This record gives sequence, C-alpha cells and structure tokens, in this order.
Amino acid sequence: MNIDRRRLLLTGTFGLAALSIPGFAFGQAASGFTHSVASGEPGADTMLLWTRYVPAGGGAAKLRAEVSISEDFARVVSGGEMITGPWRDHTAKITVQGLAPGTRYFYRFVAPDGSFSPVGRTQTLPDGNVRRFGIAVFSCANLPFGWFNAYGHAAVRDDVDLWVHLGDYLYEYAKGGYAPEDGAVGGRWPEPVTEMIHLTDYRLRYASYRSDPDLQELHRLKPMLVQMDDHESANNSREMSAQNNQPEFEGLWSDRKAASLQAFKEWMPVSETPWGAYDIGGLATLFRTESRLIARSDEPEIGDLFKAANPAAALTQFRDGPLQDPARTMLGTEQEAWLAHAMLGSVRSGRKWQVVQFGTILGQQRTPEQAMDWLKPDAPERTKAWVRNGVAASKAGLPSDLDNWGGFPAARARFLKSSQAMGANLLVLCGDSHNAWAFDLGQDGKPAGVEFAGHSVTSPGYEDATGVDPRVVAAGLVAANPELKWCDTSRRGYMALTLTPERASNDWVFVDTILTRNMAAKVGHTAVVQRGRNVMV
Repeated sequence: MNIDRRRLLLTGTFGLAALSIPGFAFGQAASGFTHSVASGEPGADTMLLWTRYVPAGGGAAKLRAEVSISEDFARVVSGGEMITGPWRDHTAKITVQGLAPGTRYFYRFVAPDGSFSPVGRTQTLPDGNVRRFGIAVFSCANLPFGWFNAYGHAAVRDDVDLWVHLGDYLYEYAKGGYAPEDGAVGGRWPEPVTEMIHLTDYRLRYASYRSDPDLQELHRLKPMLVQMDDHESANNSREMSAQNNQPEFEGLWSDRKAASLQAFKEWMPVSETPWGAYDIGGLATLFRTESRLIARSDEPEIGDLFKAANPAAALTQFRDGPLQDPARTMLGTEQEAWLAHAMLGSVRSGRKWQVVQFGTILGQQRTPEQAMDWLKPDAPERTKAWVRNGVAASKAGLPSDLDNWGGFPAARARFLKSSQAMGANLLVLCGDSHNAWAFDLGQDGKPAGVEFAGHSVTSPGYEDATGVDPRVVAAGLVAANPELKWCDTSRRGYMALTLTPERASNDWVFVDTILTRNMAAKVGHTAVVQRGRNVMV
C-alpha cells in the first residue's frame, strides 16, 4: 500500500502539546457554558449549532448564536436566539440560515451576562461540481474500556469534511456492568453509577461522556451526522421492548424509551426529524436512518431458541416461519418508502453515490464451526454458549446475530432489490459490531452494493474472548461468509471514507492503543469501489 507524506504524518503522535490536556473530571461545571459547542446536520446554506449554558440561578436564559467567516467575529453573517432552561437540561440548539455552500465558518454563543462560549468551527455542505469529499465514521464508544483516541486522531485531520456517528455513542450500564473486569481504564467511570433508566440518568450520562476533551474537540471542529443505535437506550432495543429492560426491575419500556429519546435530542446536535437526506453537491447523497426505536419489530435472542424442548426443531420452525415474515421490519413502512423515494431522486438527479447509514450490519454473517476453537480456555460460560449457539444456528441456516439485518431477511431483500432496480451506486455504512468488515452485498445472485462496517472507538471485539491469532479468526470468518471480503476482529479506531466522482475509497484507521491517551494510529486496510460496479475492486 502506498502511503503519502500527509498520511504518514497522520499515523504519528501529535507531540507533547496535544497530550498535555490533564485528565478530566466527569460531571459538569456548576454554571456557564459547561460542555463546549457542537454543530450538526449541515446543509448547503444552513447549520444546526449546539451548546449548553447554565445561568448562576439555574433558571431560564436567552442565548444568541453568532456566525462569522473570521475567528475574530469582525462581521457576523448569521445567527439566531433561543431560550433554554432546566426543562431541556439547559441545552440549546439553533439552526442558522443564509450561509454559503462549501464554506468554513466560525461560531459562538453569547450568554445574557455577555460571556462567550468556546469558538466552534463548522462547514456547510458543498453545491455544484464536487471533486472530493471526506467523511470520518465512528461507532461504539464505551468509556470504561479506554481512551477516545479515535476521536482525538480524527479531530486534527484537514482532509475530512464531516463526522458521522452510527450509534452507541454511550452505554447504559451501571458501574462495573459492561466494563473491564479489573476496573475502568484511567478510572473512567461515568456518572451515574447506576444503570440509565430515568431521564435524569440519561442526562447525567451524556454530561459525563461529553466532558471528554477529545470528544469535545471533535464536536467543536466539524459538523456531525449522528444517529442512535441501541445503547443510547438499552441493549438490543426495538419499538416494543429491549433485551436489557425487564419491567419488574427497570419499569415500563415506553417510559424508559421516551426518556432516552428526550436526552438524545437534548444533548446531541440533531434536529427533531428521525431521518434525513444530505446532498453533497452532485457527488453523493447521505441518508441518515433510524432503525431502533420507532418501528423495529421484536426478535428472539438466539439463546431463546435453544431453551425449547427440541432446539433443532425450534431453529427450523423459526427459520422457515417467523424469520421470513415480510411484516417484520427494521425501518417501518413509512421510512422504507421515504428512503426508496429519496434514493431514487438522488439517482435521477445524477448524483454519483447513494450512501446509506444504518446502525447494524447488512452483510450476511454465519459463525464457522471452528469458532469454538478460537476461544480462550477461561472464556466465560456465557461467551462459550453464545458462540456455541451461533455455530448451531449457522448450521441450521440462520444468521449468527438476529439483532442485525440478518434477523430481517424480507426487509433486507426489499431494500437491496429497490436499490438494484433504481440503478443506485450503493455504499452502506454500519457500526454496532465493534469489529471491522467489508462486504460485497448481493441480492438474487447480482451485485447490489458495498458495505463498509466500522470497528469501535473503544468497545471490545472478538479479541476479548479469543486466544488465537486474529488472522486465524479473520480467515475463518471470510471463508464461511461469501459476502464478506475482509475483516479485522482485534483493533479499535474509526473509518475514513473518501468520495470522488468515479471512486469511493474507505480506510479502516486503527489506533495503537486505548489503554493510554495516545493519538498514534495507522491505516490498516483500504477498500475501493469504482462507480457503476457495486463490488470492491
């Protein structure tokens, strides 16, 4: 692989100055601008700006946003005002208008007492003939497992125009729940110490995560498209239930789901619309989706099928019956129809790429029989059972994970057939699994698109339970899954997608470590798609 000088510089450390920020304290300042600034959901002439401001008295406050071409704000070219207060956890979101396409802006908020927020930097989407656009893609950032070095490394890149976060921005568990057995790395336990259940819990957890300096800097420097996956609410969440919500312990799912959605909309630079399309001039359209809380159908856990008196019969009955039900959906009919029409509009307008963001993996996955041999001898019994069940399910023709698109084959087929019929140049971006994957997506024996699935910022992957060389694991998975062309199951980081009119190139960037605050990283793999092919070259 040829690496140019700029990329070589990116793989090195940032120097002493970049590492001199002291460890941060979780929680929030008592008053003032407590969590810096952020921008999101950009348009060619609009931008959503975010901050949080708590007045000394803790009541309502009117904030003013100012936007300027220059960092000294000599001339304010746009802005807006809003009133915030405790009813929205003192967060503020102002969508500013009248901006120029493809332009970098500086922005800040002004408080009633005349104080200023930190100065943010953002960039509108381009219009017209776009020759290049860079996107960094993140998912799965579990604070106790390590430092957010992926955020820090990406933040200083000048070749990235937009951040995309595909979910699991934070995790809902109580202290010591889903975390390293020997304690949080660097003492990074978020507040509250209890599991997130009520609105105050979710708000405080966001406050803890958003206190991280690398995450703050990421948000401050570029706009982000962010969507929920499951852990922003509870593990394996769907419209009517969640695996990690037992009513007798955690209360009604409807109440908890509402609390999680409210906190997400308060603390993230997001609009009130659950999905949206974003045109990058004539180059591409990005589609932000919602596949968790609004319409996702329920599904059994793989382990539940093995509790039947005759597990083999239960697997077969599920495979040939409920699994194939066309009424089972990830997106719901309203969003499916919107996505199909919006993608068709993108194709007909001549845009070169249709980039669809999902939370969970679309590519077909099976667990190979030799997977049991990969486990560490002292792997927990629950891990052994999960792998054992995955092997048995795969032998029965079932996917290894019913929580991703493998558990919704009719909905998957509808999406891919629609994409094929309209002649889309489909790129799918996914997160959730903590590991890195590259799939050639097919439907009815024909290419349908390419999927780049991202590894986690910190959450552990296969390496947490396996004791063999990761290359053995990767080779076994690729051999067992025809759509899978490459994977890495042992490293953390982020993806960097570069779009040009004729070529899409995706880098999987791997950080050297998450155990210390160290921004060193390198490109571990690159996949390329030529427009019109819908397969990797």
